[in-house]
Amino acid sequence: MQLSKKEEQLMEFIWKQGKVFMKDIIESYPEPKPATTTISTLLKRLQDKKFVAYKVFGNSRQYYPLVKKVDYFSKHVKGMIKNYFDNSPLQFASFFTKATDLTTTELEDLKKIVDQEIKRKEK
Repeated sequence: MQLSKKEEQLMEFIWKQGKVFMKDIIESYPEPKPATTTISTLLKRLQDKKFVAYKVFGNSRQYYPLVKKVDYFSKHVKGMIKNYFDNSPLQFASFFTKATDLTTTELEDLKKIVDQEIKRKEK
């Protein structure tokens, strides 16, 4: 399921913190801070999409993620590979390494990651 940019921004904070109260969320935003009703609406949408749930503590709700960040983004990367690269991870990797401004050091680090993954899969 796709999140809006605002929903994704809020989820980033929730993923980072793990468990948050409304006051924590509002404090995380720069000035001018969004209205409490705006945050409440975003949280309600995230609940409806089954991305967050909450526990009640008195008059407060503590929100926590139901979806892991890695699961959300890996699904989107797989969708992008399917839709834009003919379902070919190799075409995606080729595009990524050529179209981004990776430094030689970053490419070497990427090569190490690939080499480690090859070793892991050979076992």
